[in-house]
Amino acid sequence: MVSFDAATPGTPERVWAATPHLRDRPRVLLDRYDALVVIAAHPDDEVLGAGLLMTEAAARGMPVSVIVVTDGAASSPEQDLAHTRRLETTEAVAMLAPRANVEFLGFPDGATREHRAEIAGELRHVLRDAGPRTILAAPWRGDGHRDHRVIGEIMAEVAGENTLLEYPIWMWHWAHPDRTRLPWDRLEELPGDGSVKRRALGVFRSQTSGPEPLLRPEMLQHFDRDVEVFFSSDRWLGAEYFGALYDRRSDPWRYETRWYEQRKRALTVASLPRPRYRRALEIGCSTGALTQELAARCDEIVAVDLDPRAVERVRARRLEGVSAVCADALEGLPEGPFDLIVLSEVGYYWGGSGTARIAREARAIASDDAHLLACHWRRPVEQREGAAEAVHDVLRRSGWRTIVEHREPDVVLDVFGISGASVAQEEGIA
Repeated sequence: MVSFDAATPGTPERVWAATPHLRDRPRVLLDRYDALVVIAAHPDDEVLGAGLLMTEAAARGMPVSVIVVTDGAASSPEQDLAHTRRLETTEAVAMLAPRANVEFLGFPDGATREHRAEIAGELRHVLRDAGPRTILAAPWRGDGHRDHRVIGEIMAEVAGENTLLEYPIWMWHWAHPDRTRLPWDRLEELPGDGSVKRRALGVFRSQTSGPEPLLRPEMLQHFDRDVEVFFSSDRWLGAEYFGALYDRRSDPWRYETRWYEQRKRALTVASLPRPRYRRALEIGCSTGALTQELAARCDEIVAVDLDPRAVERVRARRLEGVSAVCADALEGLPEGPFDLIVLSEVGYYWGGSGTARIAREARAIASDDAHLLACHWRRPVEQREGAAEAVHDVLRRSGWRTIVEHREPDVVLDVFGISGASVAQEEGIA
């Protein structure tokens, strides 16, 4: 655990404001969720780390619940501090989300490790009715404060199928963007109007006033932003999930038999801006139905899938110029260059951070004239980590320029390029 002193000068906010690590991050898309539960280790953590998140959720009509684990009484020798901090938190949360429910578990401040089992039991009870479309926010496990670490670890254990966002607080004080190893690839942002949060933070007078305040002005500057950032739980569906699907059916998504899939493949191939490609990478090739049609337009294809049975199905097709590889794309992409990269029905299994990683690595192995084609099902399916539009938004924000856009109620299909040149521009007629 990181050791730090809140009374010593930390990293100035101007340093964080200048770092590129905090720019153009994948977005937290609240439209995917029906409710928000914020877990705080101490009173005021919920506003510092997730005040804007609460404001935005409330504005969308989402039910908001706040669970404060400890009484926060160890931050000062003030008599009856626990009662004061409860009143402050209740007032501040009401400013952010007027209809929010606030619950105080009352565990002793600084003793979360000693009460870990009891806290885990309480949080499991609190979350027992949380539906799959409830988003959870909790302290980041790497924040350097022991209570934050313990509560973050417990939440990672009890979150189940729910999306978990972890908010940093003390990281802004002790870390440095250029000298500290941080999981930047898991960072997501939520922009918005931070004015209400700024007013709410003014409520915590027990922490911001007096001769030795815990939250000093230079610390509060880190939260005077119109954006909040979170570390995603980085939970994606991997080999075990897909293996179970192939155990039940050799063609889990009926790629070979459904007219919807046949038509979608025709749309996919017809959307390619170029008549022929030198070398293509297809991530998530499944049984090879799309691979076979792409092979007619490519000299060479590297087709990748997690499941060995899917890879064997592709190999059994004996397609000229096609090599099928059993691998997890999130562990690294094949060596380039590729002038065509295809992501068909795969991005939403990775979550925002995984998609952002693939987008960056795809750019690194792409040729100067490469295209990236993405095609995804738009209807909701609970097991999928990110909505189709969220996947395409991540790709667009990672530097790929849109060339082709196609939207239907069922499917979204985009083709991105390095230069952004249209078909007519490439042919010299526009």
